[in-house]
Amino acid sequence: MKVIQVLSLALLAALAANAQVIMPGRCPKPAVQENFDAAKYLGTWYDIQRLPHAFQKGECCTATYSLKAPGVVGVLNRELLADGSINAISGSATAKNPSEPAKLLVSFFENSPPAPYWVLSTDYENYSLVYSCTDLGVLHVEFAWIMSRHPTLPEETLEELHSTLSSIGVRVDKLLTTNQDEAYCSPMSQ
Repeated sequence: MKVIQVLSLALLAALAANAQVIMPGRCPKPAVQENFDAAKYLGTWYDIQRLPHAFQKGECCTATYSLKAPGVVGVLNRELLADGSINAISGSATAKNPSEPAKLLVSFFENSPPAPYWVLSTDYENYSLVYSCTDLGVLHVEFAWIMSRHPTLPEETLEELHSTLSSIGVRVDKLLTTNQDEAYCSPMSQ
């Protein structure tokens, strides 16, 4: 028992050092977008707000989805780093269960376990609310993204999406706002 406690505390300390959002208990099981249509979801989305995590540190973040193969969505995430360089990573996403197409599994590295990518809500033309959670025994680590087809999103829409996240226990006070200012982000369009 003591070994598990020590390992849990070590993992908690490592994740906390990387600004992850760690919560007690197991992951919630929120409702996802009904009748999710991956074809309508394709294209570029701007990151408006996100929970902090170690693998996304830049600004001007975008996610571009494309049809890679039948049932496989290509993923290209890009961000502008503080030193002016552009960081990009590509991967793929698939629905684990075709009857739940909004519950995707995304993978960026060969031989790495895929991560959940659940589309909680989208209208396909303006906003998308994405949630991911990984159980760590008696704790869980959460990820959330509010995205838009445009570099901004109306305050009323943000409030609605915050309400959805709050209803499943997500700490919306921890959301970071991504800089999508056109002048600042101009290197991304080159």
